[in-house]
Amino acid sequence: VQLQASGGGLVQTGGSLRLACAASGRTFSRYNMGWFRQVPGKEREFVARITNSGTSTYYADSVKGRFTISRDNAENTVYLQMNSLKPEDTAVYYCAAKLIYRDQYAYWGQGTLVTVSS
Repeated sequence: VQLQASGGGLVQTGGSLRLACAASGRTFSRYNMGWFRQVPGKEREFVARITNSGTSTYYADSVKGRFTISRDNAENTVYLQMNSLKPEDTAVYYCAAKLIYRDQYAYWGQGTLVTVSS
């Protein structure tokens, strides 16, 4: 599966952005999806994940209550709604996919930059 992330940009503190990750192929519903982020010079960190059916989600403590992950299997797209953004949310955001029976994310999008100004 190929992933294409979009929706990043510059936003002020307290603002909102919605990221989208479009997947190619006809088997999107077989993949659990995740969002990660990385600041230059730091390790990539987990942000959120969603099961293949969309019935279960999980968030990093740092974004819980502010970010919402969702998916539309008919559109082969996963979203990350980001509200109440903080300067520390500034990073390149990546979407990733793993088959439902795999432990590791094997497929990664190219990343989209989110910059939150103070």
